[in-house]
Amino acid sequence: MASRRDLKKTVNYIAGELFTECLIHSLLFPTTDREKADELMAGILRTQDDFVKRISHTETGNAKGFYKKFRADFDAKVEEFVDAIGKLG
Repeated sequence: MASRRDLKKTVNYIAGELFTECLIHSLLFPTTDREKADELMAGILRTQDDFVKRISHTETGNAKGFYKKFRADFDAKVEEFVDAIGKLG
């Protein structure tokens, strides 16, 4: 099992990449709706904060189940953001 610090770094890295992708998409494509892009970037940052906080408050006695659910939730959110970035243009 990875350490909490490594997991937080991974969450921050992925959120940073999603944020950057959304920012670049909004700057390079003139047809992009800027308000939707701004809302999406704010959502990415809120999600990053939520997941980092969840890492800090692991359930005692059920660590394996906690991290399994954490990963499933995080993967679903990342996929949601990737789809939303794809629909910006």
